Amino acid sequence: MAKSPIVIIGSQRSEVGLSAGMDVLRNGGSALDAVEAAMRRCEDDVDDHYVGTGGLPNAAGVVELDAAVMIGSSRAFGGVGAVRGFPHPISIARRVLEQLPQHCLLVGEGAELFAAEQGFERAELLTDEAARLFRSSLSPANGIGEVPTTPENERYRATALDLVRRFAPHDGPWGTIDILALDAHGELVVGVSTSGFPWKYPGRVGDSALPGAGLYCDARFGAAACTGRGELTMRVTGARMVVDALAAGADPVESCRRMLVEASSVPDQFSSDVRAVCLTPDGRHGAAACKPGATYSVMTDGDAEPAVLQAAVL
Repeated sequence: MAKSPIVIIGSQRSEVGLSAGMDVLRNGGSALDAVEAAMRRCEDDVDDHYVGTGGLPNAAGVVELDAAVMIGSSRAFGGVGAVRGFPHPISIARRVLEQLPQHCLLVGEGAELFAAEQGFERAELLTDEAARLFRSSLSPANGIGEVPTTPENERYRATALDLVRRFAPHDGPWGTIDILALDAHGELVVGVSTSGFPWKYPGRVGDSALPGAGLYCDARFGAAACTGRGELTMRVTGARMVVDALAAGADPVESCRRMLVEASSVPDQFSSDVRAVCLTPDGRHGAAACKPGATYSVMTDGDAEPAVLQAAVL
């Protein structure tokens, strides 16, 4: 029986970890091992303010993390939400999948209790730079340079806490990190990790921790994951829509686009960019975004480093 192609792909900024994931795959490791290894590198990148250590905090100034993994052959799922004080939520999510078969998702104090019982080390997640961005966002002068203001962001702030009303979004590359891997045995796995929308209401859990919304994986048809406005992808079960389109015979880019069309049709006064990336069992891949400029990264067995590709635009 011929080996499956070895491929690992990810959303924007995943390139920090893809080489580590490909090393796992080249050495015969599983797609699950590869996704975890790659994502941990991303979570350790303190310059990335949307995952792991260095993630931007909620409205109370506390970093809360969401993460999940899903295995395509069994559709087994493990996720955690609103986790404080643990730098690698992707690993906790995997442990939920493997050690708590009676559950799929833990949040808040329960997830933290489980992480401690499993021996995961605690760490301070709020870095000096993330704290500076938090403090400077309190000032009307902002202090972090010119930050684009959109009607959507204004409406978001206007309906949140008084504290949140004075915040501006962080400038620069943003969003959940998605990583999808296909190993030599044909197993597909998808993982996601995020600190969520900056200055979010404490306890908010986005699509990243929810199967069918932020991620979905079925080894018969493909794997998909989303970034951007998580509340929208929750409402349309975005990742599942992408995989369903793959199952119906659409190519990867068209499958992502179909979901974006649906998400864009949902009334939402806070709507912003939504993006999707997907990978098929035969190694094809694609991505799409509502706005131009989005990228995704791909690495195959023969690549020395990840290739950064443009996502299709809706």
